[in-house]
Amino acid sequence: MALFRLNLVWNDDSKNTIVYKYPLKNYGREINNKSTLTVKESQCAIFVHKGQIADVFGPGLYDLGTDIFPILSKLAGWKYGFQTPITCDVYYVNTKQFTNIQWGTRNPIMMSDSRFGMIRVRAFGSFSYKVDDPAVFLKELFGTNSTFVTQDINDYLKSMLLSCFADSLGESKVSALDLAANTLEFNEIVKNTVQEKFKELGLKLVNLFIENMSLPEEVTKAMDERTKLGILGDSTDTLMKVSAAEALKNAAANPGVGGAFMAAGAGVGAGAGLGAIMADAMKPSKQETASAQPAANVVVCASCGRTIPAGSKFCPECGKAVAQSKFCPECGAKVSAGAKFCPECGKKLG
Repeated sequence: MALFRLNLVWNDDSKNTIVYKYPLKNYGREINNKSTLTVKESQCAIFVHKGQIADVFGPGLYDLGTDIFPILSKLAGWKYGFQTPITCDVYYVNTKQFTNIQWGTRNPIMMSDSRFGMIRVRAFGSFSYKVDDPAVFLKELFGTNSTFVTQDINDYLKSMLLSCFADSLGESKVSALDLAANTLEFNEIVKNTVQEKFKELGLKLVNLFIENMSLPEEVTKAMDERTKLGILGDSTDTLMKVSAAEALKNAAANPGVGGAFMAAGAGVGAGAGLGAIMADAMKPSKQETASAQPAANVVVCASCGRTIPAGSKFCPECGKAVAQSKFCPECGAKVSAGAKFCPECGKKLG
């Protein structure tokens, strides 16, 4: 009986097919020693006979009579050459890169922060992968399925990636304030960790992108307040003033606050107390008052203008004698050394 020539080829017109099982039964034929195999770029072909992988072929044109039949005959232990057609399965595996796979945290990831305590972090981004070891991929994932697409594995890969991301985030001990500045570092750490997991499946993580890491709204507000205080001057006095101003603003925006005071029996007294608190908070601090008041124990040299201790007879800068102050014998007012009349009572001075 004459053997029909069968040329095996897969023209992939999809964007998400990873594995395609060649439908030999649809052609009513089996592979024989006159068959050929065509493998295009970004593809490989796997021959499986009785559950065993016979060989993996990369891109190229193959004569199965010389390239695959010796291997199959060795597996089957045939004694009669290659004249009998062989029943086996042929799988085409797409080795191109599958890109723009979106990932994100369904639930926030808990982390400990030195400034804010326990906080929840969300993150999202994208990644790309490809089949790196087709034989391992066949054994670990798609088995004997006729087709295998990206949707069959993407959720599993996302779960693997998120698990590694959460572990890396917890071990990093990075402050919430520094998350944005360490995005690239997290990319590399997570990518290296996930790569080992992908390799066990015959896959390779080509790219990983962490596009954003976000914090809860209350933590964001606290960070904004900290930034505001840093601009105004991060001190206890500044904090008191800002807090008092915010309290007054909230009270003005909420008329019910006044009613609540009245209901509690506070009435005008509460309002007066609030006013006193506000006034006290708005007063300059003791340090500011002290710095604003001129020193009382110094005088200015009339010759050179230098500030010198009060009571000095000579200026340490220019050596000139310092005019001494005197007092009015009538009213006791302080008058300048050369004054002839008291500026307070008008008494003539000797």
